[in-house]
Amino acid sequence: MDTANNGYDKETNIREKLIGVDSVNENTLADLLNEDASEYGAEDIQVLEGLEPVRMRPAMYIGSTGEKGLHHLVFEAVDNSVDEALAGVCNHIDVIIHSDNSITCIDNGRGIPTDIVPGEGKSGVEVVMTKLHAGGKFGGSGYKVSGGLHGVGVSCVNALSVRFEVEIWRNGKSWEMAFSKGDVIEPFTETGISNKTGTRVTFKPDPDIFPEIVYQYDILAQRLRELAFLNKGLTINLKDERDGKFDSFFYEGGIVDFVSHLNNNKEPIYPEPIYFHTIKDKTEVEVAFQWNKSYTEVIYSFANNINTQEGGSHLAGLKSAITKCVNNYSRRKGWLKEKDPNFSGEDIREGIVAVISVKLTNPQFEGQTKTKLGNPEIRSFVEGILEEKLDTFLEENPSCAKDIIDKSMSAFKAREAAKKARETVRRKSLLDGVSALPGKLADCSEKDASLCELYIVEGDSAGGSAKQGRDRHFQAILPLRGKILNVERARIDEALKNEEIRTLITALGTGIDDDFDLKKLRYHKVVIMTDADVDGAHIRTLILTFFYRYMKQLIEAGHIYIAQPPLFKLKKGKNEVYAYSDQERDKVMASMGGDGISIQRYKGLGEMNPDQLWETTMDPENRFMRKINLKDDFIADDTFNTLMGDDPKLRKSFIEKYAKEVKNLDI
Repeated sequence: MDTANNGYDKETNIREKLIGVDSVNENTLADLLNEDASEYGAEDIQVLEGLEPVRMRPAMYIGSTGEKGLHHLVFEAVDNSVDEALAGVCNHIDVIIHSDNSITCIDNGRGIPTDIVPGEGKSGVEVVMTKLHAGGKFGGSGYKVSGGLHGVGVSCVNALSVRFEVEIWRNGKSWEMAFSKGDVIEPFTETGISNKTGTRVTFKPDPDIFPEIVYQYDILAQRLRELAFLNKGLTINLKDERDGKFDSFFYEGGIVDFVSHLNNNKEPIYPEPIYFHTIKDKTEVEVAFQWNKSYTEVIYSFANNINTQEGGSHLAGLKSAITKCVNNYSRRKGWLKEKDPNFSGEDIREGIVAVISVKLTNPQFEGQTKTKLGNPEIRSFVEGILEEKLDTFLEENPSCAKDIIDKSMSAFKAREAAKKARETVRRKSLLDGVSALPGKLADCSEKDASLCELYIVEGDSAGGSAKQGRDRHFQAILPLRGKILNVERARIDEALKNEEIRTLITALGTGIDDDFDLKKLRYHKVVIMTDADVDGAHIRTLILTFFYRYMKQLIEAGHIYIAQPPLFKLKKGKNEVYAYSDQERDKVMASMGGDGISIQRYKGLGEMNPDQLWETTMDPENRFMRKINLKDDFIADDTFNTLMGDDPKLRKSFIEKYAKEVKNLDI
């Protein structure tokens, strides 16, 4: 026996046993490791059967037990139905959110097989619902293309549901079965005759697994709309019995409609999206793209309906082909002279909205979360197809080609201007030493960035209070004057001319755009602290727009926060209490009781003295902060474009839609 490996295995086992214990130190671990080896024997080895691993470590299978994991259960159930659509045997899916936040998913596919599985002695339904890695997606003829978690998905939903019901319509009959936490509670039973085919599953997530079971309609609607775009001809209905909301998603144009939808709030430079579709050797590639007058590149890539957020080989092939074709065409037509440099890929893709969807029999995803496609052959496949088709398109559509090249040329010139502007910022950055930090920045003394916080504060008055009230050891203050430039309507070269933006970039130390380096971030908590009024909300949105468009990595890495100063101070006699919302104010008033309660409404941070600002908003022991998370890139992009773009009608529509949900309205 390899004693070194045995020791490692034992230590790993002990560490895993201690996961979740509040206080564990190396001495505790050493004591456990030095126990008599006879205390660890074969009787200590635990074998998890069936779906037990899912219930013990749910986050390993669905990502988390929070909001993301809760909604993932629905997507796994729907993915099984979509796989039927991919097989060409389903064109209708219904998803229903019930009043108790249970979910029903119904499709008109073939129905899960009901006969006995050889070697299992159980029906296909029971095997699929109770066995990990069981299904028709592992090389058999059941599914040539599929998404989901490849046989893990629906069984995970079953394992994590306090009740899970399934009804099958197949071969002229109907069957039913029910489970609880993965265990059979109502056996598989034939229930009657049916002239339809398909599957219905209804499940209620287990409250012992999920701290909060409240489904968000918009999160489900976004994914179901996406699936309908990716599978043209498929109708997906979403009904919410809690409030009567209903949407039906059907897109005959598929991803062409997807691109048009993404460009709905923008101004395209030519009328219709460019679309290519090829099927070869059981591999299908669909590409649609259209440029608009914005300065933002928006590309979504999918493999077997899975959103590959980190891209991969198919996305690399798309980008390479577009860059090569546009440059080659530009030189053939004399737009680029012999001595001119090529357009960069970023120049050409400025303002592009594109969707690429590939469907293949054996996808290779990097990691369980499937955010990056790894099949190397797909890059050359996509690149070759697209080069041929796009080159032909440009030749046959010279007016459209000219618009694309004009856009690329404009982006090229702006990039050159931005390069000069970045050099100006760089010269004033940390590369030239601490003396280059902005004069208005009140820095902290701590040098370990992981311990440091930067408060971006609105105005000199609030900045003064924050500087006096802060803990100088780890908290830095950067007051900004007025509203920064709206970068949704400006290129990077214009943004870098803005003094407040340059100040912010220099203070953070990361650089920007092509020069961005997250490792150089000087503060691991970047906190936006603005007044609780309309102007404060506008300034906060402007700053978030800048971070999203030019420093998205800060958001993705979890470094951006929103401070939550109190809205009210309630005082009765010597008793003072701060309230952070209207609801909290009402509760405090009720607890104080009687008359004689004075209420102060804070609209500006400057209304609080330094001690109050520290106590309520900056003290880590008492403060409330919201961490900015990027849940859905499409929703974020659309929201920033709506709120900060050129079209006031979009903002009006947004306000009308969400007016009833506004909290802390300043009137």
